[in-house]
Amino acid sequence: MRGLMMEFPLTLVPILERAGKIFSRVEIVSRQPDRTLARSVYGDMYRRARKLARALELAGLRPGDRVATLMWNHTAHLECYFGIPAVRGVMHTLNFRLHPDELAYIASHARDRFLIVDDVLLPVYDSFRAKAPFERVFCVPFSGRALPEGVESFESLLSETDTDFDYPQIDENDAASICFTSGTTGKPKGVVYSHRALVLHSFACCLSDSFAVSNHDTVLPVSFMFHANGWGIPYAAAMMGAKLVFPVPHLDAESLLALIEKEGVSLATGVPTVWFGVLAALEKDPQRWKLSRPLRIMCGGAAVPESLLRGLDRFGIRMTHLWGMTETAPIATLGVMKSTLSHLSEDEIYKQRAKQGMALPLIELRVMRHQGEAPWDGATAGELEVRGPWVASGYLDAPGTEDRWTSDGWFRTGDVAEIDPEGYIKLVDRSKDLIKSGGEWISSVDLENALMCHPRVREAAVIGVPHPKWQERPLAVVVAKDGTQPTSDDLNAFLAGRFAKWQLPDAFVFVNEIPRTSVGKFLKIKLREQYADWKWNES
Repeated sequence: MRGLMMEFPLTLVPILERAGKIFSRVEIVSRQPDRTLARSVYGDMYRRARKLARALELAGLRPGDRVATLMWNHTAHLECYFGIPAVRGVMHTLNFRLHPDELAYIASHARDRFLIVDDVLLPVYDSFRAKAPFERVFCVPFSGRALPEGVESFESLLSETDTDFDYPQIDENDAASICFTSGTTGKPKGVVYSHRALVLHSFACCLSDSFAVSNHDTVLPVSFMFHANGWGIPYAAAMMGAKLVFPVPHLDAESLLALIEKEGVSLATGVPTVWFGVLAALEKDPQRWKLSRPLRIMCGGAAVPESLLRGLDRFGIRMTHLWGMTETAPIATLGVMKSTLSHLSEDEIYKQRAKQGMALPLIELRVMRHQGEAPWDGATAGELEVRGPWVASGYLDAPGTEDRWTSDGWFRTGDVAEIDPEGYIKLVDRSKDLIKSGGEWISSVDLENALMCHPRVREAAVIGVPHPKWQERPLAVVVAKDGTQPTSDDLNAFLAGRFAKWQLPDAFVFVNEIPRTSVGKFLKIKLREQYADWKWNES
């Protein structure tokens, strides 16, 4: 017997309609390159997204055609998030921080037909345009500069049409957007998201034990809209009618704190790097930065150390650790505390919060070893595998990657993890970042998190460096807090109570900054190259 429910496809169109009709007066604030604030409302975004859909249709966009965006976070990018999929196009967000050759490869591999670019990013486009020709290029104005030859005005594109637009019939499994992986292991790979996946992911973001996005929130997405669907915030905020405040391109701590206070931000997202800077600013001048509204932060992209959780708590800012990947759209787990863990001590609660958390509803996790699935004992590690309705089932035109999926349909993440009896996962490391010393494995993540609990350490990355006797040994690259000078002896003594002697770093390097990927993760491959010839007898 079948259920008697309507066949109602899960697409982004009803979310756009809801935002435009129910939340038409809710604000969208975009900070411009000159630091001025541009204000609009969802009603404007709705009308312009529909005009964009119609304009692309008139320009000859066919179902499944790719439209690339090379844009900062702002209202026009949000219009693309809805307008392109509304006409059965596929939005492809380009990461403008990549090397020109990589951008050219990604645009060509995706077979992008049109490009929408901010005028302040035209130099980035110029750097790879010869290797990745687009049929048409539309430019969003910010600086008022004259458009170069072959580039059309985005505003003219919209002004030449109206909102008299009938949505085409969209299947919920049709492609809506594409993001490419970071390419830290081989060429970047395209992940193609369906309407259905993005709608379900949006609902998950709005659950009370998730991001809890609501109409009463003011949301600050510090996470880039080119990175994994902007962590789902553009869709979730529009669905619930939350006020959006786009902060980029000014991401320094003082600019962020001033904007958070001015606009009454209640929810923010971003990688740990951003919030380390914010915490440092709060500690330096606590009287200046007394926020008038409670703030909660969703943080991912790299492991969150206890020191960051504790530090922000002192200022009444609640941070929640999350985990996900481009392949998981991206949110898969969140470190919310279960009611049954209220009996834990303060230290035990922080230890639990520093884990990557529990799986969101509809997401399933398991840890696999050669012997089979690992028990949920919080001690047995293996490769983390995941499946669910917003998890990729394959890459775009990438033969030879089939082994990333198991025969029974699980995605092999490449992360080494353990799951405790409560269902919380803890990432031990990326498989490629584990340090093998004398036949034993050392977790670089555990050492990093412990080092960042030291009162004089701001950031730390640990890598395995070739060793003539032990195969590899840990080397710690450390950024000290301003005005402090920790020593190797200080740090090793601090770690000695938490790790066996053979697990401790054999050397420490003190630097001004640690190289990062375009989305803020430690770029360990560069560190390994930089210190590949480290002379241990000199340490």
